Amino acid sequence: MAEYETHIVDVLIIGAGGAGLRAAAEASAMGASTAVVCKSLLGKAHTVMAEGGVAAALGNVWPEDNWKVHFRDTMRGGKMLNNWRMAQLHAQESPDRVLELEQWGALFDRTPDGRILQRDFGGHRYARLAHVGDRTGLELLRTVQHRAVDVGIEVFMECKIVRLLRDSEGHVNGAVGIWRETGKFIVFGAKSVVLATGGVGKMYKFTSNSWEGTGDGHALALWAGADLIDMECIQFHPTGMIWPPSARGLLVTEGVRGDGGILKNRDNERFMFNYISDYFKAETSDTIEEADQWYENKRDFRRPPELLPRDEVARAINSEVKAGRGSPHGGVFLDIASRRTAEDIKRRLPSMYHQFKELADVDITKDAMEIGPTCHYIMGGVRVDADTAAATVPGLFAAGEVAGGMHGANRLGGNSLSDLLVFGRRAGIGAAEHALSKEGTVTIDQEQVESIAKHALSFFDNEGKENAYAAHQALQNTMQELVGIIRTESELVRARGELHDLNERAKVVSVEGHRQFNPGWHLALDLEAMMAISQCTTLGALERQESRGGHTREDFPTPNNEVFGKVNMVTSMQGSEVQIRREPLPVMPPELQELFEEAH
Repeated sequence: MAEYETHIVDVLIIGAGGAGLRAAAEASAMGASTAVVCKSLLGKAHTVMAEGGVAAALGNVWPEDNWKVHFRDTMRGGKMLNNWRMAQLHAQESPDRVLELEQWGALFDRTPDGRILQRDFGGHRYARLAHVGDRTGLELLRTVQHRAVDVGIEVFMECKIVRLLRDSEGHVNGAVGIWRETGKFIVFGAKSVVLATGGVGKMYKFTSNSWEGTGDGHALALWAGADLIDMECIQFHPTGMIWPPSARGLLVTEGVRGDGGILKNRDNERFMFNYISDYFKAETSDTIEEADQWYENKRDFRRPPELLPRDEVARAINSEVKAGRGSPHGGVFLDIASRRTAEDIKRRLPSMYHQFKELADVDITKDAMEIGPTCHYIMGGVRVDADTAAATVPGLFAAGEVAGGMHGANRLGGNSLSDLLVFGRRAGIGAAEHALSKEGTVTIDQEQVESIAKHALSFFDNEGKENAYAAHQALQNTMQELVGIIRTESELVRARGELHDLNERAKVVSVEGHRQFNPGWHLALDLEAMMAISQCTTLGALERQESRGGHTREDFPTPNNEVFGKVNMVTSMQGSEVQIRREPLPVMPPELQELFEEAH
């Protein structure tokens, strides 16, 4: 029998980013005993990489802004694939969550009259991103962390969860993890479990995600019997560093473009004006002439072409590079130096200034940055109830990037941080109410624990020569080359075959040494999640025969609103196989549909 320690709580939260800590603060405040488990150290979550701001219709810069405009922007940015109820709640509640952060001690940048300052961002009609320079995610995480600790939570750091536990009725009631330091097992019993594990970017070769983004939460939900939706919708952020190679993929905040940065090709042409018409023709059915005239009249107005939604900008950059107009290292140039003074840049974008100075020896107050698309965010995720954040398996909840539905086919910049706050809070409430309504104590199934532990240790017994790092590199190459920013049927079919072979390789990965401080073992466990999620993404991309948001099919270059604009792609486990099916989108009520008719 494997050696392990046991902890019993009302609510177990897996992930200590903004969503997890906001959920923890709420659950604990409601009287539920609450524990947070994180793969890294507390305060090191990927939330800190969300630099530009928190999107909320406060109306501090543009009084015309309100939740209805924010809702409409979010739905249109997501190409109407969003769960309308999630988008509605998000737009309505974001202002209160930002003001709540301020009450908890967050120090936002200010307007001259002392209100929270808001900046422009892609896809937002008005300047609505509350920010702290270009370190907003860090400030958010610091603030909610202090709040969560203050109300009383247990924290288990450097602990990886490998599987969820279920009771005799199929309800989620705990999890099995491994201490990264010692390799010993730890078992949690819980009446409710909240997934807040972030993204999946490490299955791609070039990504802005940290080492933690291995799709753990998505896979845990899938293996526990929950539904995932729209896993093909992956956002490639337009601006990631591409040079030097050691920094490739590292995020360059949209705040650079929000503060006036412009994109140029190697011919020094501001090329984004060439891509406006296609966007407006697809989005509003305006004629190309009308779209051109609209922007000709408003070039210096609220939304320059660099601030079109991220999927549009990423595809435009990709097109420039493919046409031979790219920068020396295969990207394009982002210029803020000609638009702002050196003093402004250092004050408003201090992290970007230091990032390029230290990593690329580029002074962005004088020279343009070389940038290109990088895998950044997955819009797909665990299917949840909008009001409670409950997954399709009882006892399981999800919030943040691991949850699907809120962002549709493409996320607008800044919506991620307000998403964390709105649905982190709702997940905390839902999980606490569920836990406090259940009488008695949690009973842990020892056979399940033993089975999970035995499987986790099996990599030490494998006699094959398969190496975890080689298998991971092969997976990243397959996903980058065949399931990347532009997709075709032939490449997706090839990817499906390669993923099948890679999955077999992952099963026989051999780990050497002992359980203490063994990164090879940790990667072997991470690979299981990345393999499962890669299959979900590839199947969804094959099934969705259209281009929509972050999903672009070269062989189906336009949206198909009559068929695919009305369905979610739902993936689930059937036995040991991942299966996919189409299910109708929730129907938006007439009073919300009217908002789009008014705008048109």
